[in-house]
Amino acid sequence: MSAIDPSDTYALGRSAAETQRLIRQAQIYGPLTRQFFANAGITAGMKVLDVGSGAGDVALLLADLIGPRGAVVGVETNPTILETARTRARAAEWTNVTFLEGDVQSASLDEDFDAVVGRWIMMYLPEPVAVLHRLLSCLQPGGIVAFQENDFTYPPTTFPPAPLHQQLLRWTTPPPDSGGPDQRMGSKVYRTYLDAGLPMPQLRLDAPIGGGEDWPGYAYVADTVRSLLPMLEQMGVATPEEVGVDTLADRLRAEVVGQRGVQMLPIIVGAWARKPSLTRSPEAR
Repeated sequence: MSAIDPSDTYALGRSAAETQRLIRQAQIYGPLTRQFFANAGITAGMKVLDVGSGAGDVALLLADLIGPRGAVVGVETNPTILETARTRARAAEWTNVTFLEGDVQSASLDEDFDAVVGRWIMMYLPEPVAVLHRLLSCLQPGGIVAFQENDFTYPPTTFPPAPLHQQLLRWTTPPPDSGGPDQRMGSKVYRTYLDAGLPMPQLRLDAPIGGGEDWPGYAYVADTVRSLLPMLEQMGVATPEEVGVDTLADRLRAEVVGQRGVQMLPIIVGAWARKPSLTRSPEAR
C-alpha cells in the first residue's frame, strides 16, 4: 500500500485503481452531468474548457455533446492520469479533444472559449473565487460557466439504514477542521459564483440512487474506500483487515438487496451562469 504524499490535497491518491474508480464514477454520474450541461446551454459547435480533466470523462462527454465541429480543451495537473485521458480520447477517435498539463491559474489558455466547465474541482481549490474569476478571462462575453460540486453532508446512505454502510460512514467522515477538500462545496457554489462577479446562477441538484443486484453503486463505494485506505490506515481510523475491501462490494450489495432497500450516493449540485460583459474582480467586492 503506497504512502500518502502530505503535499497532495487529493485524499484518494493517484493509483491505477483510483483511475478505474474515476471511470466507474463517470458511468454513474455521467448521465446527470450530460443533462446538466444541456440545461446550461452547451451544445454543438462550441469550444469548451474542461478544468481538472482527470481521466478525461467529462472531456469525452463534452466531445460527444458538442460534436466534431466543436472543440474541447482539458487542463489537468497530474501528468500520469492525463496520459490515461489522452489514450481514451484516441481510442474514442475524438480528434477535437486536446489536453494540457498545468494549473489553471498559471497555464497559458485561449480567451475565446464558449464555455468553461468542471466537476468536483472547486472543492480542492484553496481560493475557488479567485480561480473562477481568472477563468472568466478565458470566456467570450455571454460564455457559459458550469460547475458541479458535491455536498458530502449527504453521504452514501441506504433506505432503510444498514449497519455496514453506517460503519463505512464512521470510518470515512473526516473530523472537523481536518483540512482537505471542502466537504460542503456543493452548497457554497452559488455564493462562489456571486463573489467571482457572475450573475445569480441557475442551480440543479441530483443524486444517483438504485438497488437490486446490478446497481453499480456498491462497487463504486467499495472502490472509493479502497482509494481512501492508505489515508485511513495512516490516520489510525481503520486497518485493511477491518475493512475487508476485497469483499466489500459484495457485502454492501448483500446488505441492501437483503432488505429490499436502495442505496443513494452523494448529492451533486450544478450551477450555471453566463459571463456578463463586465465582471468585477474579487478584490473589488
